[in-house]
Order: sequence, then structure tokens, then C-alpha cells
Amino acid sequence: MKVILSRKGIDTQYGGMPSPILPDGTLLSLPIPSKEDTNKYSELRFGDKDLYTIIKEISPNNKIKGNFTCHLDPDIRNYNLINKWQPLFGQQGAALGHLLNQGVDKGDLFLFFGTFRQTVLKQNTLSFITDAADKHIIFGYFQINNFTLDSDGFPIEYCNHPHSNGNYSKKNAIYSATEVLTFNPLFKGAGTFKLEDRLVLTKEGYSKSCWELPEFFKDINISYHSHQSHKVDYFQSASKGQEFVFEANENVMEWLNEILIAGIR
Repeated sequence: MKVILSRKGIDTQYGGMPSPILPDGTLLSLPIPSKEDTNKYSELRFGDKDLYTIIKEISPNNKIKGNFTCHLDPDIRNYNLINKWQPLFGQQGAALGHLLNQGVDKGDLFLFFGTFRQTVLKQNTLSFITDAADKHIIFGYFQINNFTLDSDGFPIEYCNHPHSNGNYSKKNAIYSATEVLTFNPLFKGAGTFKLEDRLVLTKEGYSKSCWELPEFFKDINISYHSHQSHKVDYFQSASKGQEFVFEANENVMEWLNEILIAGIR
């Protein structure tokens, strides 16, 4: 089985802010702004608030407006409250080419990570903790059941996913998830995590791209990285690239099960 560390969600480059860690530990990955898509931040809901309200609370000076549309992908949390919703993930262009070149296929596992910052709730209003650091954190997972290239035509049940809307001129694909994880059927095939130390990639006290990975990763080849990525006391993650692919071994499988048990609650 291959594992793909997949960088997703809003950040300071795409959207001008990190995603929030809610006070209860929810890792609320916010989708990036996108003029090519149809989902509006103001129409997507989490709990009793829409995403636009959450954005304006935690980042009042942000340039995102209520009518802005966003790229809801990966779609692993039912923000749209759609009946018969299923988790889907799309990829296109060079990033899709990289996945295909790495042989990513059925049964392989995406671990989605993004940039997050801790928040606090006061009088039902969220705000970022002033001195909280931005960190790369794994917020969700997705095991591939199947994938469909746009050249083959997408099934009708994919019609709500942004990669099915016809605005992609490059090679384009949509992935569906397994019902349950094949290596641990106690868990659904795709889902989100709440904050747990083992999900935090960034080493404490370092910039967000400096990661603290388990020691066994020194013997694992990760695409877009080399042995030089392992520094004396941290792992320097690549600043470019969305998908970092590596082969799972016994140590990786044990690590995956540990973070699933810890992060899903």
C-alpha cells in the first residue's frame, strides 16, 4: 500500500489565513477560494455557522467576501448537508500526473494535511489565539476505492464534486473512497480527525515546514524529498508539490493505526 501526504486547504498563500483548530479540537480545514467553482463559503455550514461567518470571526480583515466561491476538495466533511453524500477527492494537471507516475491506485491511502492555528471561543465568537503558531497538521484520510479520469466520463453521482463541473482543461480525475479501511475495518474509508499530538507534523518551536517524523521515516523514500531532507533534528518538507508519496511498511502501518485510533473520536 502507498501512502500520500497531500497538502490541502486554505493557507497564507491561498486565502490569506490558516485553517482554525476549534476549541474542541476539531481541525476545520477551510477550502481555498476559487472563481471556477460554484460552492459559496456562505452556503457551506459547520455546526450553527456558515464558513464565511467563521472566516470573518477569526480573520476580520480577510479579503474573502460572502459571495466568494471556493474549491471544496477533498470533500470529506458534508458541508453541503447533501442526502446520499459520499466522500470524494479530485486532482488534475501535474499533481495528478505525479500520482499516476507513482503508481497510486486502488487501496492506497491519502493523508490530508494543511496549515492550522489554534482558536478560542468568547461570547460565541471565534478568534485566533494571538501568539499561537501556524502548524502543518494531518486533518483527514481517504482510502481509494476507485478513480475515474474525465476522459472516461464521470458517474452522475459525482455531479456535486467540483472536478466534475467541466472547467478543467488539463488531465482531471475524481477518486472515490472505500466503505471501510481495508487494513482496519473498524474505521470508515474516509474521515476527519480531531487534534492529537501525533497528527502534528511541525516540530514544536520550528517553522511549519520543519517536521518531526518518527525515526523510521529516515529509511523511507518520500517523493519530492531525498535523504538530505532529514536534517540533524528535523525533516525539511518540500515547499513545492501537493502530493508526497511513499510505500507503507510494517512501521508505517503501525503508525497509521496509532493516529487513526488517537485522532478519530
